Amino acid sequence: MATRLEHDFLGEKEIANDKYYGVQTLRAIENFHITGIPMYHEPLMIKSFAWVKKAAALANHKCGVLTNEVKDAIVFACDEMLSGKYNNQFITDMIQGGAGTSCNMNANEVIANIGLEYLGYGKGEYDFLHPNNHVNCSQSTNDAYPTAFRLALYEKMHVYIKALEKLHGALQKKAVEFDQILKMGRTQLQDAVPMTLGAEFHGWATTINEDITRIRECQQLLCEVNMGATAIGTRINAPDGYPEICVEILAEISGIPVVLAEDLIEATSDTGAYVQISGTLKRSAVKISKICNDLRLLSSGPRAGFNEINLPKLQPGSSIMPGKVNPVIPEVVNQTAYYVIGADVTITMAAEAGQLQLNVMEPVIAFSLFTSFTYMGNAIHSLVDRCIHGITANKEVCEQMVLNSIGIVTALNPILGYEACSAIAKEALDSGKSVHQIAVSEKKLITEEKWQEIFNIENLIHPKFITK
Repeated sequence: MATRLEHDFLGEKEIANDKYYGVQTLRAIENFHITGIPMYHEPLMIKSFAWVKKAAALANHKCGVLTNEVKDAIVFACDEMLSGKYNNQFITDMIQGGAGTSCNMNANEVIANIGLEYLGYGKGEYDFLHPNNHVNCSQSTNDAYPTAFRLALYEKMHVYIKALEKLHGALQKKAVEFDQILKMGRTQLQDAVPMTLGAEFHGWATTINEDITRIRECQQLLCEVNMGATAIGTRINAPDGYPEICVEILAEISGIPVVLAEDLIEATSDTGAYVQISGTLKRSAVKISKICNDLRLLSSGPRAGFNEINLPKLQPGSSIMPGKVNPVIPEVVNQTAYYVIGADVTITMAAEAGQLQLNVMEPVIAFSLFTSFTYMGNAIHSLVDRCIHGITANKEVCEQMVLNSIGIVTALNPILGYEACSAIAKEALDSGKSVHQIAVSEKKLITEEKWQEIFNIENLIHPKFITK
């Protein structure tokens, strides 16, 4: 295989000539064997680097720093990257030392070598188009990498919002389907008061809709970028006006409403936006996991559990117990939520650990947020497609639980008072008699007509305040 010789200030390396990355990317491949997940697994990051480098080239040209020829070559290479054609050249591990320098140089080298071929030169002929001098002009890793990360995360969150909207719609549909099915509400896993199964699903839909709003709100935190800050936020090596021009172009070509941070030194070191985004993602994961816990409880049994709903039967549940079927989709969503919760701790500690003018731990923040949004989004799609759409209700079981419950005595409070109702509940619990038998048939505390007025299905679903 043909090779070329490339060098950096540490020495020379042989690189296969069919590779578009260069010597610094090769060193990163040799140094970082952490996750086994290369950057090309996050194509949004590659797309975002293409936006950043294209905007930088256009801004540098406008500022008189790059020639037409160099600018055109970089823009061509970035457009090629945006097509996805060169994704397999982005091979650095997602977790790495150096605050993202390896990812940034991977992008610089690939763009340089695509551009060199566009200009009619061979890969590695960097005298004509250099990864640092031209592609990375007026930049450092400390502004290019965080800006690309923010753009990619903005897009990733948009995908997650779509997943939440799908979940909300599925739950809302079931809420309508089950709106006439009476069941027993529970608090502390004990009988409470009647409700409908539809109202239960509607509550879940509402809580998901709230999280859609919260995710959208914190997504906007990503729109403030430090492009043009260069090393620490002092704008060193950036021509006058470059940061403002670059960010304006970046917003135009990406379609993301980014603005330049007012304090570039603060923006270069601060990772507070990631902490808040992670916390909001954790919030949604916890709430979805709670819904899955409820689904597992309500479908438990089928004969020795709640058995109020049926989840789709997807696979045999035991290697030893014939006929057993487990709630595997809610279970896998639970486990995914636990991953997100753990990743939130990682993000918190990484954000806290960034000393002085730069947070060197940003790669693990990026990895944790990317994987958390991806995994949780995948879990939501599985939950909707493989579980919620196929849920059915056991109407008779639900209604029978209501009629046999002692909790329905609460509806008699306005007529009989708390003390009398407590006595009925105690007797029913001790004797096994129904509330109806004690209150109507034996003690005649209320009439049968009044009982029917209170405990007809419509009034249990939409209760009215009924007194003597």
